[in-house]
Amino acid sequence: MLANATAHGEDRAAGPAREGTALLQGLAICGRCGRRMTVRYHTRRGVEVPDYQCMRHAIQDGGQRCQSVPGGVVDQTVGQLLLDTLTPHALEVALTVEAELDARAAEADALRRGHVERARHRADLARRRYLAVDPDNRLVADSLEADWNNALRALQSAQEDYEHASAAAQAALTDQVKDRIRSLATDFPALWSNPDTPQRDRKRMVRLLVDDVTLHKTDRIHLHVRLRGGQTTSLAVAIPPKAWQVRQTHPDTLAALDRLLDTCTDADTAEALNAAGHRSGEGKPFTARIVLEARRSNNLPSHADRLRAQGLLTNTEIATKLGVHPSTIKSWTTAGILNSHKANDKNERLYEPPTPGDPRLTARQGSPLRNRVSNQPTPGGAL
Repeated sequence: MLANATAHGEDRAAGPAREGTALLQGLAICGRCGRRMTVRYHTRRGVEVPDYQCMRHAIQDGGQRCQSVPGGVVDQTVGQLLLDTLTPHALEVALTVEAELDARAAEADALRRGHVERARHRADLARRRYLAVDPDNRLVADSLEADWNNALRALQSAQEDYEHASAAAQAALTDQVKDRIRSLATDFPALWSNPDTPQRDRKRMVRLLVDDVTLHKTDRIHLHVRLRGGQTTSLAVAIPPKAWQVRQTHPDTLAALDRLLDTCTDADTAEALNAAGHRSGEGKPFTARIVLEARRSNNLPSHADRLRAQGLLTNTEIATKLGVHPSTIKSWTTAGILNSHKANDKNERLYEPPTPGDPRLTARQGSPLRNRVSNQPTPGGAL
C-alpha cells in the first residue's frame, strides 16, 4: 500500500513492479522536464517491446510530448550495467534485502500481536462486567455472560491466527527466502540471465538496486543511472534503427545487386547474391520477388530497362526496322546473324541493332513483312 501511495502525486516515487516487460516502469525520468515517464508497448515480430514516453505536457497542456525513447536498448543497457557492477556490492545488497524482509515480517507480526492484545482486552473487560453484575438480575447477567463467551471465542481465534501466521512467516524467512537471497548475492548473473526467471522478478531486482534512471534522447540516448546508496553512472548508447530501417537491404548488398542487374535478370541476380552470401534486410535468402521489391524501393532500373537504355530493340521493333517478319528475326538470331540478350525471367529477349550494310543480312533472303500478309492462295490456284 505504501508503494502504491508513493506512486502518485507530482513528486511521486517509483511504484511496485507491475505486469509488462519494461524494467524501468516507474523508474524512468524525463531528462528534459524532470517528470516521470510512462510506458507504451508495441509488438515487433511477435515480441512485446516497451517505449518510455513523457506525455505529461501533452496531456495537461495539449502540447507536444517531450520525448519517446526506445525501451529495448535502455533495458538491455541497464541490465548489463547491473551485471557489471553488482559483484562488489553483492553482500551489501543481500543484507539490505534480508533486513527489509525482516522489517516487513516484524511489522506484520506487530499488527497480528496487536490484534490479539485488543481481543484479550475486550475479553477481560467482558469478564469484569460480568463479575460486577448483581446475580439477582438474571437478564443482565445472562447477557453479559454471553458477551464474555463471545469475547473469549474471539480471543482464542485471534491467538490461533497469530500462532499459525508467525510459524509460517518464520519458516519462510528462515528456509526459503533467506536461502534465495544468499543465492541471489552469489549467483546474480545466472539468475538474471535464466530464461525461467519471470520478468516481474527482474523488475523487483532492479528496484532493490536502482533509485531512478534519467533518459535524454539527442543523436544518442543518454542514461543517468542513480543506484541505491547514491552512486551514479552515466552512459550513452546509439539509437536503434526503426523497424522499416531494420528491413532495409544493407548498402553493400544493394550495391552488389545494382551491379548484377547490368548483366542479370531478377532471378539470376538473386542466385548470384545468395552464392556470394548476401541476405535481404530481413535476413532471408534472395528470390526474384525480393530483388524486384528491392530495386523498386530504391529506384533501380531493371535489367530490361538497362538494355533498352543501351539501344537494344524488341523483336517487333527490329523486325519493323529491317522490314521482315518477327519470326525471321528469331531465325536470324538462331543462325548467329543477330545478337540478342535475355531481358527478363519470362524468356523475352532484346536485340542489338544490326550494323548497317551487314553482308550477312543482304545475303540472306528474309521474308518481307508485307509478303507474309499477301502470300495467300488466290482463286484458281495462282500464287
